[in-house]
Amino acid sequence: MAYDYDLFVIGAGSGGVRASRLAAMTGAKVLVAEEYRAGGTCVVRGCIPKKYMVYASEFGRTFEHMKGYGWKVEGASYDHNMFMDKMHREIDRLSGIYARNLRNAGAELVDDRAEIVDAHTVRLVKAGRTVTADKILVATGGSPAMPKDVEGIELAVTSNEMFHLDKIPEHIVIVGGGYIAVEFAGIMSGLGAKVCMVIRKETVLRGFDEDVRTHVHEELKRKGVKVISSASPVRIEKEGEKFRVHLSNGESAAGDKVLFAVGRDPHTKGLGLDKAGVKLDEHGAVVVDENSRTSVPSIFAIGDVTNRLNLTPVAIREGQAFAQTQFMNRPTSFDHADVPHAVFAQPPVGVVGLSEAEARKKYGVVDIYKTRFRPMKDMLTGDEERVLMKIVVRAEDERVVGVHIVGPDAPEIIQAVAIAVKLGASKADFDRTCALHPSIAEELVTMREKFVPPELKPV
Repeated sequence: MAYDYDLFVIGAGSGGVRASRLAAMTGAKVLVAEEYRAGGTCVVRGCIPKKYMVYASEFGRTFEHMKGYGWKVEGASYDHNMFMDKMHREIDRLSGIYARNLRNAGAELVDDRAEIVDAHTVRLVKAGRTVTADKILVATGGSPAMPKDVEGIELAVTSNEMFHLDKIPEHIVIVGGGYIAVEFAGIMSGLGAKVCMVIRKETVLRGFDEDVRTHVHEELKRKGVKVISSASPVRIEKEGEKFRVHLSNGESAAGDKVLFAVGRDPHTKGLGLDKAGVKLDEHGAVVVDENSRTSVPSIFAIGDVTNRLNLTPVAIREGQAFAQTQFMNRPTSFDHADVPHAVFAQPPVGVVGLSEAEARKKYGVVDIYKTRFRPMKDMLTGDEERVLMKIVVRAEDERVVGVHIVGPDAPEIIQAVAIAVKLGASKADFDRTCALHPSIAEELVTMREKFVPPELKPV
């Protein structure tokens, strides 16, 4: 059967664009449909604008630190509208690059919503027409989750709206303890808002190493963020110009803005996947095999919509592997192990490999090396912020299976460390590496003493 296209891609985010470009460059006829803006969540309302907001929020603290080094800055002020204008101009530029790169590679890009009709047919909603394709790739990403059991939930905003604030709120209530909530707590606090976080667990960042969780939690509180633990929102009501969030523990919190950052859902609703017989899991994510193929042989899915490992570089590598396998005669599957990731908290987090708990569950006996210290830069500022570094080692062969850092430049450091972990470096390899002094990262190769919990130390 002759199809209109060799490949139809739904979604022009990071993963969809990479797959489309590579496929098109082989000579394949490719059509990409994007209903919002090229670039996807990361470029338009995720990683990139969020990090610009982190940068903006850190300057206030920098001005304070400058005093310790003899600098005086008089009359410093923050112009939110100017910053937002410059940030969105850059986002527009990046989105345009994504669209241009797609077309330069030979792919077609249409501004339209696509819905799957069957295994080889897709309907373009705005255009009101259907097209056929030999292969269909779903790369629609995810969207902010909002609970359905909280009365007045329509009064709250999601992370999407945080990138379009016309002013910084005086008080903000942030519901959630994951990385998005933690990042916005730091951003808002750094830009002058009073922040109250409401989390279901005892500490933030569920799923991270316990030492990391505790360290970030304590730093949030030390920087003035109020954290209400073991509580969930029950009702939101408007009180004049403010909003009050009533909680399950009987407490309440009020603010000019209420942000719900309680996770993200795979963006699969209304795509017509059920019509084609594509299997979804209990969370609505597309179920795929190691080659990103769904239960329907001609339909594939990559990125956050599969809910495997929801990171932009992972979506890109999954898209690349798909194109190499299906259009370049180079069978490839992406290895999801030992992928580095960061939380742009303040201080930031960089992690690669297993947490201590995960390593003990997987390998049994592990050795732990960890240290906490004030960075050299803060010795003259008076800031009491601490750096945490932790190495998790498989005892049987001394292989390093996890590295966890909280502190300045942690994401930059962990990217390089991830190479060593991915290559299977041992603790002895770390020890043989000469330190770079003076630096924060040198601690990674100078830790010699195994950590022994106080309860296990001999009396």
